[in-house]
Amino acid sequence: MLKIDAHQHFWIYDEVRDSWITPDMAVLRADFMPPKLLTALQQHHFDGCVVVQSDQSMAENLFQIKNADAYDFVKGIVGWVDLRAENIEDQLSELSEYGKLKGFRHILQGETDRALMLTPDFLNGVGKLNQFGYTYDILIFPDQLKYAKEFATRFPDQPLVLDHIAKPEIKSGRIEEWEKDIKALASCENVYCKVSGMVTEADWNNWKAEDFNPYLDVVFEAFGPKRLMYGSDWPVCLLAASYQQVVNLMEEYTSKLSADEQSLFWGDNASRFYNL
Repeated sequence: MLKIDAHQHFWIYDEVRDSWITPDMAVLRADFMPPKLLTALQQHHFDGCVVVQSDQSMAENLFQIKNADAYDFVKGIVGWVDLRAENIEDQLSELSEYGKLKGFRHILQGETDRALMLTPDFLNGVGKLNQFGYTYDILIFPDQLKYAKEFATRFPDQPLVLDHIAKPEIKSGRIEEWEKDIKALASCENVYCKVSGMVTEADWNNWKAEDFNPYLDVVFEAFGPKRLMYGSDWPVCLLAASYQQVVNLMEEYTSKLSADEQSLFWGDNASRFYNL
């Protein structure tokens, strides 16, 4: 069975650039580079990974391209480009020479304009991705889900993937509105979903496996086995769980699936989506 970790990060810690890492997240104030992850991947028999941007700069793309060139197990990169730029098409054309650069992400969750994804310049940029074969990762909080369906319907042929199941409020147990909006978004067949980033939305020190089941039930029913993929969100997951705990959580949940469905979830969907 092909196994791909479809969502993780590498960085050399910089206290200015990485100011999002607050004092209560001190475990992340360190360098996290490919050799550290490789140990965990090998331990759990993964064939490779997809590294996702954490900084919104062209330098980030070059940094991750260098990592991917040096380590064959890094199968794909989700980078960043200014989708609102007037010369977006030229930028995408230049970046298309890097074969492992598979798509892009914008940190929409941090934007003051919660509906930024629906602004004309942003839509123009996303509309250029498909001609270069690029994917787009949707990183949002639950309050932005209500805009995501309209966004997705604008681009029926554009491969989109929702990161971290849109970060529901697992710690408080809130689910109703998120569930309604997830089902609406999942009705767009071009949208996939990464089952990732959940442990950091739970109680970091006191979560239990069953805390996640209601949310997992929703996404597995809404997206189905052909549009879900596994992601560890390493090293961010370390705030609340070890790599092994994250893997164990999903191994336990997916054990009820058929062998074919498990293969789709653990690697085949990510490989197809990102053209690895």
